[in-house]
Parts: sequence; structure tokens; C-alpha cells
Amino acid sequence: MKSSTFELRPLDALLLNCVFATSVVAQDVVPRPEAEFKGKIEATAKASIPDFPKPFKAPKGAPNVLLIMTDDVGFGATSTFGGPIPAPAYDQLAQTGVRYNQFHTTALCSPTRAALLTGRNHHTANTGVITEFATGYPGYNSLMPKSVGTIAEVLKQNGYSTSWFGKNHNVPAWQSSQNGPFELWPTGLGFDYFYGFLGGDANQWRTALFENTRPIEAPEQQGKNPAHLDQLLADKAINWIQTQHAIEPDRPFFAYYTPGTSHAPHHAPKEWIAKFNGQFDQGWDKVREESFARQKKLGLLPANAKLTPRPEGIAAWDSLGNDEKKLYARMMEVYAAALAHADYQIGRVIDSIAQSGQLDNTVVMFIQGDNGASAEGSMQGTTNEIGTAGNGVTESLPYLLSMIDELGGEKAYNHYPVGWAHAMNTPFQWTKQVASHFGGTRNGMVISWPGHIKEPGSIRSQFHSVIDVVPTILDATGLTFPAVINGVKQKPIDGTSMAYTFNAPAAPGMHTTQYFELLGNRGIYKDGWIASTTPARLPWVTYGASPNPEDFKWELYRLTEDFTQADDLAGKYPEKLKELQAVFEQESRAHNVYPLDASMAERAGPNIRPSLTGTRQEFTYYAGMKRIPEGTAPNMKNKSFSIVADVEIPAGGADGILATAGGRFGGWGLMLLDGKPTYVHAYSNQAKDKYRVASNEKLKPGKHSIRFEFAYDGGGVGKGGTGTIFVDDKLVASARIEKTIRLIYSFDETFDIGEDTGTPVIEDYANQMPFRFTGTLKKARFLLSPSTVTVPKAATLQLPGPVYYSRSMQSKDTL
Repeated sequence: MKSSTFELRPLDALLLNCVFATSVVAQDVVPRPEAEFKGKIEATAKASIPDFPKPFKAPKGAPNVLLIMTDDVGFGATSTFGGPIPAPAYDQLAQTGVRYNQFHTTALCSPTRAALLTGRNHHTANTGVITEFATGYPGYNSLMPKSVGTIAEVLKQNGYSTSWFGKNHNVPAWQSSQNGPFELWPTGLGFDYFYGFLGGDANQWRTALFENTRPIEAPEQQGKNPAHLDQLLADKAINWIQTQHAIEPDRPFFAYYTPGTSHAPHHAPKEWIAKFNGQFDQGWDKVREESFARQKKLGLLPANAKLTPRPEGIAAWDSLGNDEKKLYARMMEVYAAALAHADYQIGRVIDSIAQSGQLDNTVVMFIQGDNGASAEGSMQGTTNEIGTAGNGVTESLPYLLSMIDELGGEKAYNHYPVGWAHAMNTPFQWTKQVASHFGGTRNGMVISWPGHIKEPGSIRSQFHSVIDVVPTILDATGLTFPAVINGVKQKPIDGTSMAYTFNAPAAPGMHTTQYFELLGNRGIYKDGWIASTTPARLPWVTYGASPNPEDFKWELYRLTEDFTQADDLAGKYPEKLKELQAVFEQESRAHNVYPLDASMAERAGPNIRPSLTGTRQEFTYYAGMKRIPEGTAPNMKNKSFSIVADVEIPAGGADGILATAGGRFGGWGLMLLDGKPTYVHAYSNQAKDKYRVASNEKLKPGKHSIRFEFAYDGGGVGKGGTGTIFVDDKLVASARIEKTIRLIYSFDETFDIGEDTGTPVIEDYANQMPFRFTGTLKKARFLLSPSTVTVPKAATLQLPGPVYYSRSMQSKDTL
């Protein structure tokens, strides 16, 4: 296909050559030079000839592009790839297009998404790990450089309308507030429109949404019966596509559709969960065997492919008790419902394109999962993903059973057990996080483009990677990637177009070498062989000493004879292993992979990344300031602190939130509850982990200063302390808080002043959300201790360092 080109004026070319010391005359540069005025200007308009600059348009007949990617879905999850979960929309695309059974991601969210949008390896895009774990090295700082422009920017500047719906997870944590900067938000990366969320996961029922760069609360999610986010995403995408086509039918679109499903929490409508009752009672071992048989029958696996065994660390289904089987089967039913529901909503989007007559001229690329299925739900599953994975929350089997009817709903942030993740990754070893093995990186992929693909419904077995999507889109649209974008010289595209496979099912693979690295797990593919390190940390273990990457053992597999990485040949072919290790070294040096880092929880700690709060100890906020991300709010974990709220109570009294962070599954809140000053801390969603410090007296009308002081026990993270409330310097309440959040409240719930935009910290005000303060909140001030302190014997809280509020202070004193 011919590329879209243009002629640079001599001066433009000269200037660019001077800047970049390279010829760009024959290359595309965007934005293009200003168009010359071709009219005529005389003294009067009557004698002159006008000429409007003509907007640059996409190549004639250029197709629309719909790029879809779900979250945390293993190769063997959906019916399209032999799995147990029906996916009619995905199946239909496979019948009109082709399935790729050797397509690979990076093994984790942010890295895959950066590679997908840029066509470069994830370390080249500075995203070697999720944004919350970013470290100060080029391959890992999460600051996607301007030298790796996105496909959206290219298409936009070539006449396309561009949009993004759903999960982002590529905005650096310290740039995710309303203050920006917004260069790495979707609208700064070439997308005209964004509707979705920024973090790693989201509550599907009460979602912290953004529209472009503005935080919003969806009206459909307010009240007692909130709409599921997947429905909202489909609604928004359909409306955007229909509007774009109605206004300018000749202008092609690029829509990037990336729901948070089926990352935890596994949320799904009750009627969808009911569809799967009893369908997983046979357990994960049998489901894995059934999926393997279907995969062979569908031709997705060679006849000689082996089903890799269940790791010793995962219990055999038959060894479980009846209560465990009942619970775990239900967790899988909910997961299946979530993914099937997402497929239905995706089908609505595709149907809307068909109804408008555009589907025949639309390239649909559907990647089922940004990595393999997630084993981050623990061995027994959880109702509180962040709590169990990040804060050490434990859940007894009786408690989990008591929550069985809540799974998938608002009161659960649920995730299934590791055994189901292993089954969803059939037939491969390992799971999400493990870049060395296909359980972490092999994902189902379908491309449909009516009239452009030979033998629709067939399978393609060439080795490909997520970095190949950008060059494939460029081939389909007839464009080339610019040498310069917005004045910045671009790094070469790392990927290989998959378009050669469209009409040559058996063509030799053109993507012959690919390295993998994530959290110290490494792999190197070359010409049908792959060398893989043996994971030294189980992906479901988030705490403990981190292994040394140099100590990882290596395995070797000949994929032309061993499709599933079942037979390790490292001992048989040591020279071949050394050869591939040398290739990994070469690729790593070329793509910013070093330094290797196998740590997990350590990277999530404070003071590792840039921060808007930094070492600040004093903060002042005002009513209406809300949706401030946890990473840019005062960090009140593992230390002593004070909160002072200056309020005025009307004659009829007042209730509502003064300040809060997090919510039902972990967080805190200072409020007036039934008119009484109250502080609550949720260590988890369990009733026994809800702590309360509350006055027995309602506030009288008038002005008051409400002060909460927390004296942290010290001695480590997540410890307890004493909470004390003062009203106008009078002690009104004091109580112990035995456990506190040690690492993170939530990926999506925020810091709010004067109301609670997420979930309630305690159920007392759940039916009154967002529980806006009904009095007047003049300001809320926060004072943090620079270090942990021992609980004082006195009722007052005296902290070292700057002047802090204590019992003896007067209300006129300021922070």
C-alpha cells in the first residue's frame, strides 16, 4: 500500500535538517507546515480572491479502526480460544476474520498498553512496570517519551477522529490529579476524546471516571441501582461513533476500547451471574482438561501439544472441602459473568458500526487480555483485592462464605483463587506477572476486516507481539509512521506488521526475535526457540524478600516441537541456551531493560517516585475539593497526624463528610454522623475491621473547630494507635484503632473534602452517598508527623518538629 506523503517547503526541510542532522524530506513530519495562501490579496476585498487553508484528510477510502483490549484474560478463557466462557461477539469476529494463536503481551497492564499504543517495546516506552511501581531509570519511570509517539497521534494528524473508552493506566501516578500536567493523559497522546478511568482497576459500580481531563460522576451510577461501567462505556462509544459519522461521514475514526473487565474486582449484573449457576462445579482441574480438548479440536494447538501440569503450590480440586468448592465455584461463575457481559457490550458497539453501514470498511482488532489471567486473588480468593494483596488483610473461610451472595456486587471487591487463573491460562504454565512463560504473555487475538482477509474463520500461527499492532494499523490505513512528531524525532518502530498474514495463512513468521522482561522474569524468543527464566517469586506472593534477578535459573524450549513450553531442554542444549542468553543481553541493552529489578511491594512504597506532596507536612483544603488521587493527597499512613476542620453548624444541625480517603474496602473518614463528630477507619470491608472514634454529643449551632488527632504506635507498618477528637479544644472522644492501612487504600477511590465520591467507609451513611456536609465547612487542615511516634499516655498528642495542634492550643492558632 502506498504511504501518505507531502512535500516540505525548502525552508521547512532546511530547518528540520539543521535540528535533527538527518534528511526528512522523504519522510512524513507532523504537524505539517502551514499551508500557503493561494488566493489573491489586493487593496479591497472586492478585488481580492479568498482561499481557506484546506484541512489535511485521511487517504481516500482509509478504513476505520476499532482496537479492543480486555484486561487480565487468559488464553484459555473464552469460547473463541477453547475456553469455558461464551463470547459471541468475539466468536463472530473470528468467523469473519482470523485468530492468532501465537500473539503475545508483556505480562502486565501498563507495559502492554504503552507497547500497544506506540509500537515500541515497553522499556523503550519507559514503561517496564506499572505506573504505581515506577522507579527512576529510563526503562521504568513511566514517563512515555515524546520520541515514542502514539498511533492515535499519527492517525489524528492524518485526518482521523480519535477516541479512547475505558482503562488508561499509563498516566504517571504523580501526574494523575486535576493539576496534571496532561501531556501523558489520553488527550495529550493524540486522542480527541477520553471517557474512562486512570488507574489499574476500578469499581465497576461506582467508578472514578474522567471525561477528557475532568473528573466526573456518572449520573447512571448514582442512587441505589447503579449501572455497570461496561454498559456506560458501550453507550459512550456508540454515541461517539454515531455522532462522528453523522456529522462527517467521510472522516474515518480510530476508537480504542479497553474495558477494565476482567481485572478485579469481578463485578457483574446479578442476572448475568445467574446464567452460570453450576457451570464450574467440576473444578479448575477438569475445566483445564476440557479447555485443552476443545483447543485441540478447534485446531488452536498442534496434535502433539502437551497440557502443562498444575503447579504443586495450587491445590487439586478434589482435595478441597465442600465449602471451599461451593465458594470457589461461585467466584468463577462471577468471573465468567463479568467477561461474558463485557463481550455483550462490545458486541453492541460492533453492531452499531454495522447498522451505520461502516463495518465493511472497519478494521477490528480484538486482543483478549493485556496479559494472562491474574493469580493476585490469593489461594482462596478474596472479597477485597487491594486489602489482601497490598495490606495483609486476612479473610476466614466462614467470612468468605457469608459474602457468597455479595460477590460481583457493590459490597465486594472480589477476585477468584489462583487455581482458576491457572485454568484460564490453559494450556500454558504460570500467570500474569510472569513474562518468561506464555501463561503470562500468550493472549488470544482476532483481526477482522471484511474483504481483506483470505479464508475468514481460519487460524494464523505466526509468532507476533503487541508491538506489532501499530505497524499493522499503518499498513491497513496506507500511512507511514512520521520521522518527526510535534518537533521531536521519533525512535524506530520495534514491531512488525501482521498484514502479511492476511492473505498468506502459512507464510513464514516475520517477527523472528522478541525479548520479554517483567519484575525480573525474562524470556527471549528467536526463530522458534525461547529461553525462559524460572520465576523465583510466585505471582500470588506480594510480600517477603525479593529474589536477586542474577540468581534466576534458565529454561529452554523448542516451540516448533513444543507449543506449550512443556519440555525444558536447557540441560540437553546448553550451547543453544547460551546463544539465546546473548541475544537477550543484546536486546536488553538496546531497549532500556537494565537494571533488572525483581522487587514487588518495595516499589510501591513512598518516596520512590516524584510526588506533589513530597515531604510536606501541612495541607489546607476547602469544601468541594474532591477526586484527588491517593498518590497526590496527604499520605497519612504509618504515622501520627492531626486533622482540623473549621465548621459552622446551622440551627437545624448538620451531618456529612468533612474529609475522607478510600472507602468501604480500606480508608478513613472524618464526619458528623447524627450530628456527632466521628472518625472512622476501615482496615478492610469486614465488620471487625471497622474502627470508630465518636463523640456522644451533637454539635450545637454556631462555629466550631473539630480536631482529630491520631497517635501512631510505631514499630512498623500497618500498626495501630489512639484516636482522639476535640471540639473547640475540649476532649470529646478517644478510642483505640488496632490496625491501619499500611500501603494503599485503593487504586481508584480518592481523597475528598466535604463529601464522599466513592464508596462509604462505613455502612451507616451508605444510603446517603455522597453524604455532603450540610453545614458550612470553611477549611480542613492536615498536619503530618515526619516520623512514627509512641502513643503518649496523656490524652493530648504532642508531636516533634513544627508546631502541631495539641489539647492546650487555642482555636485561633494556625497550622
